[in-house]
Amino acid sequence: MSNRRLFILVEGNDDQRFFSRIIKPLLAPRYASVELVMYACMKRTRICKFINTIRAMGHEFILVADNDLEPSIRVKKGVIQERICAVDPGEIMVIVQEIESWYLAGIDRESARVLGIKPPQFTDQVTKERFNRHIPKRYSSRIAYMLDLLSYYSIPVAISKNRSFHYFLVHYHLEETGFPGSPQDAVQVQDSGPAIQQSSTGVQSHKGEPDQAEPAYRQSG
Repeated sequence: MSNRRLFILVEGNDDQRFFSRIIKPLLAPRYASVELVMYACMKRTRICKFINTIRAMGHEFILVADNDLEPSIRVKKGVIQERICAVDPGEIMVIVQEIESWYLAGIDRESARVLGIKPPQFTDQVTKERFNRHIPKRYSSRIAYMLDLLSYYSIPVAISKNRSFHYFLVHYHLEETGFPGSPQDAVQVQDSGPAIQQSSTGVQSHKGEPDQAEPAYRQSG
């Protein structure tokens, strides 16, 4: 295990809840610690200072952001760079469309039946508004529903239903944890349409492996 620490910068509570439950356990064996930091309400100068401190100490970070219906990931990364001067494109991971799409991606048919929901076959175009409209009435709160989704979550199912989730696992070499899904298949899916070349990130990657092209997801009409 490395003596480095990994900081995952997430936008809000829903992102923190998901990454804490699903992603952090996958990354934890590689680092001395994996820490989640919410940045949405932080001032630009504070975010930049925090990121520069992480780098100066020799630690690593991932900045995660929802696509929020931007026309492409390239555009979304540009928006983030305008706000956060210290971040390179390769240090940003964009969720398509929003974190709610990753919550729904991990639900198989049987779990959907138990939960009383009918999630789409593919969740890439799920937005917060669409997610909220389909919360079963029996739930007293949105958080309770999201916690139940995490309780029934299947990473292999999520890989097959959301391309940005699949790409995240491939890009950070988490497919090695034994979940199905060929890295080459993921790159082929992600390469459809205009793409931005992913530069090297702070997170450790295999030596000699070429950068993977990141997709520019098109918003469906």
